[in-house]
Amino acid sequence: MAFFDTRELPAREPLPGWEGRYFHSETMTFGYYAVKAGAAIHAHAHPNEEVWHVIEGRLEVTIAGETRVAGPGCAAVVPANTIHSVRAQSDARAIVVDHPRRRSIGGVPTD
Repeated sequence: MAFFDTRELPAREPLPGWEGRYFHSETMTFGYYAVKAGAAIHAHAHPNEEVWHVIEGRLEVTIAGETRVAGPGCAAVVPANTIHSVRAQSDARAIVVDHPRRRSIGGVPTD
């Protein structure tokens, strides 16, 4: 399929406070997130490169020990196999893209 209405995709909650809607291209996974203030993703790494694009709100993103607050229009690039974590300073929305494709996020299937 070439077109997606992300509002019609099933919502999944890989971690408390992280509601995601997922789809795939041939080589990437796209996650559209609505995040509750205070929700966090623990420090972890995975073999996928990951790009975070903040649409609304503020996310505190730590990549390889460097922490920045990302607001609307900001992007953060996480290289593959790099320790990173995220914490929502406010309610937020973000688009997260992984390459290559991910079959699950936080143990929740993305298909």
